[in-house]
Amino acid sequence: PRAAGAAPAWPDRPVRLVVGFAPGGPADIVARILAEPLSEAWAQPAVIENRGGAGGNLAAQLVARARPDGLTALVTTSAFAVNPSLSRSAGYKPEEFAVAAVIAATPNLLAVRPDFEAKTLPELIAYGRRKPINFGTAGVGTTPHLSAARLLQLQAGIDAQHVPFTGAGPALTAVLGGQVELASVALPAAVEMVRQGALRGLVVTSAERSPSLPDIPTAAETGFPEVDDTTWVALLFPAGTHGAVLAKANADLRQALASEAVRRRLAATGFEPVNLDLEASAVFVRRETERWGAVIHRLGVTLE
Repeated sequence: PRAAGAAPAWPDRPVRLVVGFAPGGPADIVARILAEPLSEAWAQPAVIENRGGAGGNLAAQLVARARPDGLTALVTTSAFAVNPSLSRSAGYKPEEFAVAAVIAATPNLLAVRPDFEAKTLPELIAYGRRKPINFGTAGVGTTPHLSAARLLQLQAGIDAQHVPFTGAGPALTAVLGGQVELASVALPAAVEMVRQGALRGLVVTSAERSPSLPDIPTAAETGFPEVDDTTWVALLFPAGTHGAVLAKANADLRQALASEAVRRRLAATGFEPVNLDLEASAVFVRRETERWGAVIHRLGVTLE
């Protein structure tokens, strides 16, 4: 390793942004919005490489084993904080990474068909006391799954059965087709369908209402004050990456997020910028890892 004092001139080559999910998902949307301003700030291309699979684990494994030279980074979601608790075979440990920045976050959304008899979260819970509810998500252990399971099963105490799909799109299609009563997805996946009236949003899981869908109440407003769950996107490097690289990546991302054009593009998809410095970003990811680990333990969810 280089002497700690000598900061490298970074980046002197293109930087690979390995996205842990398929094109069109939250991590990919955010990476594509930021690749251009980062390429400008770095005077080097920020090259997006989608490595979907195993809920983000394949990309995490790849970046954990990459050289810590600042030329390979991971763009991932809250799945990063969930998977080590969810699966013994996640294939990475959070301490194998250095957090450069938490970039953006979006609430999870509970949505039903517009003609479904429950029009609000309290009505949904009352319905769930009479008969079982099936809720669809983008997969086992996604934050929309854990968020809905905790809200409906642990907090409301209703019989809510989880039905995992291969992505948020298929889960929403299942709601439209009547295969499940409810979907819990990251808000960007559903924002257009709700705006067009094809779906009814019951509740968002953030502490504040989403500017993207300001008419939809928060869980706190509907009687669940402790719910503050988001799907977030972060930029991480392999552990051992020079501190100067992490500091520059953090500063450059925060500068990009301050641009009106970038904020507008994020807002159009349902994301809010998260403006945390290097230390606060690391603390945030560590707390989320602990918090979701505790939820998984209480729910008894596992992938094995």
